[in-house]
Amino acid sequence: MITLCSPSPTATHTIAGAIARLARAGDLVVLAGEMGSGKTWFAKGFASALGITDPVTSPTFTLVHSYSGGRLPLHHVDVYRLDRMSEVADLALAELLEESGTGKGGVVLVEWGDVVAAMFGQDYLEIRLEADDEDPENARRLVVRPVGPGWAGRWDALGRSVGEWTC
Repeated sequence: MITLCSPSPTATHTIAGAIARLARAGDLVVLAGEMGSGKTWFAKGFASALGITDPVTSPTFTLVHSYSGGRLPLHHVDVYRLDRMSEVADLALAELLEESGTGKGGVVLVEWGDVVAAMFGQDYLEIRLEADDEDPENARRLVVRPVGPGWAGRWDALGRSVGEWTC
């Protein structure tokens, strides 16, 4: 686990980019945190670093936004409004992950994903965003934790790429 301290939304965007540069087809990135903690802002930085130029918006009402045109496609998912696991299953996220895992797909990034992460096995990167008590409007604490072998194999590289923000 790495804990990062971001002093601003711009730094959070940059941290997301550093993580995205290590992403591979088939990766699942789970974002957790309270409303307004910066999950969508993180997703924007992640997409930008992949080379996606389309505007990235919260998929709260559409549930899934898929973006292409970058180094990897990005499937940006928000499960906040879903009440039951059966509704999550209806999104066909498992199929998105399978497609991504073929090397032809991309990354699946799930906001509020801590609620459903167990559905997708034991291989994902969890990022918990928390408002900083000293500056809750701008500063964030990001707790980054690999679950399973996929990100664990990139852990040293990840630590180097975000080292300047380590708390």
